[in-house]
Amino acid sequence: MASGIYTDTASLARLRHDAHGFSLLPRQPLSSLLSGRKRSRLRGRGLDFEELRHYRPGDDIRTMDWRVTNRTGKPHVRVYTEERDRPVVLLVDQRLGMFFGSRVKMKSVVAAELAALASWRVLAQGDRVGSILFNDSRCLQSRPSRSERLLLNSLGQLSTMNGELSADQAATAKPDQLASALQLAEHMVGHDYLVCIVSDFDGWDEACLASVKRMARHNDLIAALVFDPLEQDISPASSLVVSDGHFQLQVEPERRELGRRFEASFQDSLSDLQSELRKHGMPVLPIDTVSPVFEQLRQELGRH
Repeated sequence: MASGIYTDTASLARLRHDAHGFSLLPRQPLSSLLSGRKRSRLRGRGLDFEELRHYRPGDDIRTMDWRVTNRTGKPHVRVYTEERDRPVVLLVDQRLGMFFGSRVKMKSVVAAELAALASWRVLAQGDRVGSILFNDSRCLQSRPSRSERLLLNSLGQLSTMNGELSADQAATAKPDQLASALQLAEHMVGHDYLVCIVSDFDGWDEACLASVKRMARHNDLIAALVFDPLEQDISPASSLVVSDGHFQLQVEPERRELGRRFEASFQDSLSDLQSELRKHGMPVLPIDTVSPVFEQLRQELGRH
């Protein structure tokens, strides 16, 4: 759908063709957000021992097995291969608060597109990808798999959840559903998973932080923070109409410094969240609702 209000399975499937030029997995280029010891704690895939063989010119001397070398009198090196399996789990927020967009797309659509792009990319790299899709009433779980059929099924569930969003749902909004989704993720992931949370992080609290801390002990986490430019800078709006699905209220941001207070509140919340997550080695990717999502991913995650 071109409207940007909703998405559908076909649109999410077509994003497969744009899923290149970035990687959620390690071995990032130097310019990547995820590169560098101070920028990220991503562990990488790890190495599996494959064989012991004679030293060849050009071999890294750090792989020398000195015990075997001393015993045989001939230089031997240990050969390792990179582990092939790095499961990725995407938590995708489709709550009512994501059903907002001032210009190009709804945050809910951007979150769905980001999840689709990331899923197709992980699958193309030969790794397993799974998801936890959540709205204000339920969480749908899909365990990591390399199956394209299962991925398409998950994207179908995501588009259905996206299409169910409506302003009439105001009375059912549940900010604590983010904590529920994170707790579900705790039970899904084991060790050495990569968990990517795609959300506006409304409802972030101590329970969410506790889940993140526990998962971060043995896994890597990335936060894709979806926001609308109007949340960051409300000054372009001379007049707004706010609705709870039943009543409407016209608001003038310039009056009583409402706009400045709104922007300050957003920036404070954003800074606190980024500081808290990065404190626990969790990179934060700000993703807006205006620029194409695949371009933002390439900019944030580097070409790979």
